[in-house]
Amino acid sequence: MKLSQTGMGTVKLNNIDEMYPGQSILLQTGQIVQYGAGIFGYNTVPLLLRRKIEQIIVETLNKYGCVEVLLPTLQPDTIWKNSGRYDAYVNDGTMLITESNKGTFCLAPTGEEAMLEFAREKLKSYKNLPVTYYQIGEKYRNEIRTRGYLLRGKAFPMLDAYSFDVDPEGMAKSYENVRNAFLEIFEKIGLDVIPIVADNGAMGGKKSEEFMLISDQGEDKILYNEETGIGLNTEILEKENYMDYLKEEYGIESIDGFKEIRTMELGHIFQLGTRYSEMMNGKYTDKDGKEALFYMGCYGIGVSRTLAALYEQCLLKDKNENPCGFYLPEKIAPYKVQIVPKMDDEEKVKLANEIYDMLQKEGIGVILDDRENINIGAKIKDCKVLGTPNLIVIGDRTDGENLEIENTKTGEKIAVKREELAKILRKN
Repeated sequence: MKLSQTGMGTVKLNNIDEMYPGQSILLQTGQIVQYGAGIFGYNTVPLLLRRKIEQIIVETLNKYGCVEVLLPTLQPDTIWKNSGRYDAYVNDGTMLITESNKGTFCLAPTGEEAMLEFAREKLKSYKNLPVTYYQIGEKYRNEIRTRGYLLRGKAFPMLDAYSFDVDPEGMAKSYENVRNAFLEIFEKIGLDVIPIVADNGAMGGKKSEEFMLISDQGEDKILYNEETGIGLNTEILEKENYMDYLKEEYGIESIDGFKEIRTMELGHIFQLGTRYSEMMNGKYTDKDGKEALFYMGCYGIGVSRTLAALYEQCLLKDKNENPCGFYLPEKIAPYKVQIVPKMDDEEKVKLANEIYDMLQKEGIGVILDDRENINIGAKIKDCKVLGTPNLIVIGDRTDGENLEIENTKTGEKIAVKREELAKILRKN
């Protein structure tokens, strides 16, 4: 990518939001653009990072035997009336609806209804089960209290998955399968999440867990045992006979040793049982030729939440401890290196373009800062703003055969031969 084509100018960061400094930087530098409360557009780097996250989700869920589908987010009101949830979502203002001469349509806040409609037509027999379908797409919720930029918006990309089984044992097995997939997904992204015991709440069902990131920016408070690594949502303590529930479902004998910490929810998984199957007549034909209800699980990851959490976690600070940019993990950074040439030197510009073209052909993500009338110091700052892990400055001391790569997080520099550059970057 050539920066001159992005329209990016040099921005002096000021009045950075103390609660959400990372996303404040994204907004000030035009990397995300706000169209209204809780409604955002993405510029190139955050968009590509979001797609990297989605790619990790897809590849991992496929590895665990899940099946990708894509269902419409614009849905007729009839499927929501079939489940009995239409009035609740409309009355509390959560669901956005539109009237037309063809009827009333909803922008889906979640996917249980549409997925059951889909599955009911496909999963006619026990021979089709078990299966876990998943999709990544936009969801819409008319949040009255939008908060934290991408952390709580009105429109947001989400991974939602649904398992279908013949009995509770199969449901529990599918649940554990997706749980393991989620842990692997967050590990690949580079976020150290804790699966914690949670209340199913309005979703219904018997068992659920939230995937929490320890963060002062989080909305949730949990009880966490550092020694065992077990966490509990404090809502659990409001359950009648909560200790019996914790012992039966999670093997937790005591909450001694748990302390309260603040966390950010990135994912949630549920064992739903037959609740939605009963509401929407979700049935298949069992081995005896009789109709039986699906046992379902439901699983979600907030993609934009995960993206926001990653940016906040990868924040860089200057020598005065002020936020100044990001260091995106090399394994998922959309661009591995940024080239900054001396633009008033034709030879240096030519060399920079040659290296840029070479890395492009090698399939290595590279940014060429070809903007004119901006000094090298400002361009180096912008490299950090974009979160590019490595920097190559092509200035007076660059001879064309020997290059210097700087790690933008540590400032460490290594000398490499031009012909070795792609190999070195590929290793990281």
